[in-house]
Amino acid sequence: MIVSSRLAACFLFVAACASVRAETQPSPSGFADRWAVQPAAAATKPGGPQVAVEQALYLIRSALLTLNDANRSGNYSVLRDLAAPEFQARNSAADLALVFSDLRARKFDLFGAALLAPRLSAAPTVDASGMLRLSGNIPTRPLQIDFDLLFQNVGGNWRLYGLSVATPAAAVQSVASQPEAARR
Repeated sequence: MIVSSRLAACFLFVAACASVRAETQPSPSGFADRWAVQPAAAATKPGGPQVAVEQALYLIRSALLTLNDANRSGNYSVLRDLAAPEFQARNSAADLALVFSDLRARKFDLFGAALLAPRLSAAPTVDASGMLRLSGNIPTRPLQIDFDLLFQNVGGNWRLYGLSVATPAAAVQSVASQPEAARR
């Protein structure tokens, strides 16, 4: 069942948040090979908090798996309680249950966040107001997990401030884009 991105998107962002797109390249070796950004590209604004690729991976997985647990249990209190104070003030657990009712009703499991490396659409970015944005997808099949996460630094810890998740059909890889050995 494919749900339009308008229905599947669970949008809790402040209207002023603008999407940032950048071309990124994989690291030549090590852990970051699985990522679309290099650790050096993960720098934030000058003088602001720095975000390493490993920390970005943790934040993405943590947010999506907490949402997955909330969807499975129907209890959004932990998701809300771990978020930034402004997120808590804007959203009750009942509000979150309503926002994510489509994912819950479809029993869409976000476990792919634990198993597969996210593909970032832009390097981790801290905007002028100190918010960290992590956007991209997790290449699950037949539906991929698109995410757009916003974090606020609260007491030295990144806490969830905004969360958008959509599950569009995964892009089909064309034969021309597959490596030569894979086509044989």
